Amino acid sequence: MKNKIYDISQEVFTCTVFPGDAPPRKKVPQSIKNGDICNLTELEMCAHNGTHVDAPYHFLDSGKTIDMMPLDAFVGDCYVTHHSGDVTADDAKTILSQAGRGRERILIGGKCTVTADAARVFADAKIRLVGNESQTVGPENAPKEVHLILLGAEVVLLEGIRLGDVPDGVYHLSAAPLNLGGADGAPCRAYLIEM
Repeated sequence: MKNKIYDISQEVFTCTVFPGDAPPRKKVPQSIKNGDICNLTELEMCAHNGTHVDAPYHFLDSGKTIDMMPLDAFVGDCYVTHHSGDVTADDAKTILSQAGRGRERILIGGKCTVTADAARVFADAKIRLVGNESQTVGPENAPKEVHLILLGAEVVLLEGIRLGDVPDGVYHLSAAPLNLGGADGAPCRAYLIEM
């Protein structure tokens, strides 16, 4: 019997973008139907469009860039949960207590915001990754504090995922970013494998 795979990524050209960021643009310089030898797609996009990961360098000038982050931060067991509203410190403690072997990587579905107090709980617990459905893990109008807490502890952020069809539980996560040398973040194709 095959393990179920959940694609939790947004399609790039129709993805959600953070307010003020330019959306991805697609160009087709070669097309077989136009007589070219092959089909060829070019794209232009922000590293933080759609489903993507943040490296510490995103908010910390001396932080690690995406190519410096170990791949095992993005790949391994994770815990999926759903929440509505602010994720408080108590919520974060509850999530960690329920996560079992998935506690190194926490994915939170639903319309929620990780508060600074929750970010401190996650950072103190030395988790490797926090993921959420919003285009930013903290408040959209003031994301800096939460990013500084988590990225300062080298907790990578997986933002813009889609967990609506994924039940709570432990999964194997693969969210390896593109290897963009010197970049503050990168798009990724994130998916979960049922354990």
